[in-house]
Amino acid sequence: MLIEENKVLAPFTTFGIGGPARWFVDARGEEDVSAAAAWARERGVPLFVLGGGSNLLVADEGFAGLVVHLRLSGIEIEDGDGGEVLFRVAAGEDWDQFVRRATEKNCAGVECMAGIPGTVGGTPVQNVGAYGQEVSSVIERVRVIDLLDGRRVEFSAAECGFGYRKSRLNTADRGRYAVTRVDYRLRRGGAATLRYADLQRAFTGVAQPSLVEVADTVRRIRQGKGMLLVEGDPDCRSAGSFFKNPVVTLQQAGRIAAIAGREPPRFPAGEDGQVKLPAAWLIEQAGFSKGFAMGAAGVSSRHTLALINRGDATAADMIKLAERIGAAVVERFGIALEREPVLLGF
Repeated sequence: MLIEENKVLAPFTTFGIGGPARWFVDARGEEDVSAAAAWARERGVPLFVLGGGSNLLVADEGFAGLVVHLRLSGIEIEDGDGGEVLFRVAAGEDWDQFVRRATEKNCAGVECMAGIPGTVGGTPVQNVGAYGQEVSSVIERVRVIDLLDGRRVEFSAAECGFGYRKSRLNTADRGRYAVTRVDYRLRRGGAATLRYADLQRAFTGVAQPSLVEVADTVRRIRQGKGMLLVEGDPDCRSAGSFFKNPVVTLQQAGRIAAIAGREPPRFPAGEDGQVKLPAAWLIEQAGFSKGFAMGAAGVSSRHTLALINRGDATAADMIKLAERIGAAVVERFGIALEREPVLLGF
């Protein structure tokens, strides 16, 4: 296990921002993860597990601990009964490449999550989702390393405690486990999920689009909103959605409509008496339009939910912009937006 010192983290993040890690190691197997955790425990230094860096903002001062960069690779496929297919996917595999492989094999359940940046290991942590799908609906098991003692542990989906953009891995057990493999159970020949208006409009008059067609369409929609990683696209230097869509009561939604003078878009929240509102709509109504800039930090020119590094922004610049937006939404609507990206080194 090669441990590097003072490794700059900015190149490992989609923001392109961040200072150095005091120590850094590439983990290509579970043994490396366990060894790195033991090394950190013996020296009493903090440890952070890094995947694709797509949901991460690193402090300008860096991180005074050990960063374990997950590079585990490999996909195993097992056919089950009733057309079900089990994919056992190593945590370091690129998420979108896995979606591409699954849809090309005509396996449904992840097609609407095409184009989401990052690696497989991050998907159960945040219960990644988009366009009417969440990974919690197809995850069967999550394999992890307990960083406290190096043990290998497996959690069923029920044991993961999934909720909207959360799981036990980023709440009660934040920082305790490193995901090394995720098992997804998909449906061969299953129909694509077409719950969101953008997708429904794209396939008007099409009886049953293929899973590949739906995934490709999702990627085009994401690119149109600056939410697809494209080399050279300035709107891509972000962490995707910087704020979560807030879940509010019907009474709160009514109050927001009265303040704005118009009904906000709303979506079912999965809980009685509550709805999910688009954070992007609240941000726009609070006075921030696409392309808004504060020096080198700004709002994407294609989606107000994405904060971008316009060239040489610092982490401090991004935090100032986020705090200004959040304060404006609170002042106008009384709604506190919750941050999505993980902050490291602050």
